Order: sequence, then structure tokens, then C-alpha cells
Amino acid sequence: MMVPAALLLLGALAALVAPRLLSRADWVDREPVVALWAWQCVVAAVLLCCALSMTLSAAAAWVVVRGHVFGPAPHSVVEAYALSTGGPWAATTAVALACGGVWTAAMLVREIARARARRRQNRTELRLRAPLLPGEEPSADRLVVLEGERPDAWWLPGAAPQLVVTTGALRRLKGRRLDAVLAHEQGHARARHDWLLHCSGALANGFPQVPVFAAFRDEMHRLVELSADDMASRRFGRLTTALALVELNEDRGVFGPGAAPHAHVPHRVHRLLTPPDRLTAARRLRLTATAALVPVIPVLVTFVPGLRALS
Repeated sequence: MMVPAALLLLGALAALVAPRLLSRADWVDREPVVALWAWQCVVAAVLLCCALSMTLSAAAAWVVVRGHVFGPAPHSVVEAYALSTGGPWAATTAVALACGGVWTAAMLVREIARARARRRQNRTELRLRAPLLPGEEPSADRLVVLEGERPDAWWLPGAAPQLVVTTGALRRLKGRRLDAVLAHEQGHARARHDWLLHCSGALANGFPQVPVFAAFRDEMHRLVELSADDMASRRFGRLTTALALVELNEDRGVFGPGAAPHAHVPHRVHRLLTPPDRLTAARRLRLTATAALVPVIPVLVTFVPGLRALS
């Protein structure tokens, strides 16, 4: 019964250590796409630790589950996991982790349902403010222009993502600066950043007492913006993208002393104006491979006793 406990300990260790390592790493802002991947691997490892621990705990608590989990495995493999020593804690652990899994799924379903409701409402309002012309069909390539004094641009996710820009933005942003803002929003749509935001929001809202999920949500919101900034700057230049951000947000109070504590626009502008050197392709590959190995560790821990018994 040591393996389920080891998995829980490993998950807790990953939840505590990995966010601190990522927050102190000097490459996160330099390579936001790699950082997005690393965060997903860390959270996947934590969830995998819980799922595997739940499975083995249930196998220790109930013979029926044990038969399904181990199936035709040799008796020596089953004995290697010492499932008979679990006692009453096995059932308690399995039930608690199963409830956590059900709650996670419920939070994700709720987040997706809310997002779809908001999306339907936004599209309904959009059709009222900018109706289709006779014979025009909705498509992902349609740029919607709304009348509005406030300069703004955003994208509506979905099967056919749409870019929306206000007339205030058209009056303020000229030429390549407007193109940079639109390229930023197109970067969100192409990378399907909405799914990352939904999943991170569901975990953070479902488990508000778990710091790693709150950090995951906050970093997703920040890193997807940095990633979209890089997509725009590669096409239209960092100076053009930075000036477009300033012109788009200068009336929102994000650059003054009373700026909102979570406003990342000044940092994004500074990052574009003083770009850090990118990592080499070899180091990016090493970081990506290292992050991909993190979810593999719980699997190895789970199978080590069985592999030893077979050898």
C-alpha cells in the first residue's frame, strides 16, 4: 500500500515545488509557449498522481476493482503492491479522490457551459449590433466592426472564431499598428487559448484552497497574452506592437499609479521594447522534453513494483 501514498506525496511535492521553480526561472517570459507547455505538464502530473493513487487505493479496498485493474497479471505482481495491507484508509482515500475527480469534471462542465452561454449571448448581441448583409454567411474570416468610442479589439472563440474591432480603435490605430492588434487576437484564436483559460479557471474555481491551480490560472492568463504578443511582433515588429498596445490601453488607467494590480499591459510593453534574447533551439527542445517527462514520473512510480516482480 506504499505506492498510493508515494503517488500522493509526489503530487503534493510537484504542486509545491514546480510553481516555485517556474516563477524563478529566467526563461519563462522569454519563451511563453514553452512555459505554457511546462505548466500544463505540471498540472497534468498532479492530476495523474491523484488518479493513479485513487485507482490503486480502490484496488486495495475492493476485490472487484482489483480484478479489473490487474486482470490477468501474475499473482506475484499483485503481491508486489501489498494491497491487502491497505486497511480502512484505502477505501477512504479512494472515495475522497474519486469525489475530487467528480468535482473536477463538474467544474469543467460548468466552466464550459458558462463559456458557451456567454458566447451565445455575445454573438446574439453582435448580430443585433452588426447584422449580416443579405446573402452574407457567417465565417471565421469575417471582421466585425462595431460602433464605439472606446478603442477595443477582441475575438469571439468557437467553431468559427470572429475578430471584433470598434470604430474607436480604427480611428486611433493606423496602418501596421491596427494590423498588429488584429494579429494578436488572431494568435489567440489559432492557438485555441480559450481552452487553456477554461481548464485553468475550472481547476482554480473548483479548488480555491490549492495554490498550484490558482497559480496555473494566473499564469495562463498572463502567458497567453505574451504568446500572442510574440505572434504579432514576428509579423509587424516589436516597436509597432508595443505602440499599438499603448494606444489601445492608454485610456484604461493601466499605466498610471492607480493601475489595477493584475494589469500586465505595462510589463508587456516593456518586454516588447526591451526584448530579451530568445533561448537557443537546443535549449528550448531540452526544456520541452524535460517538461514532457514530468507526467511520466507518476506512471513510472506506479509500474515499478510490478516490473520488479516480473524481473
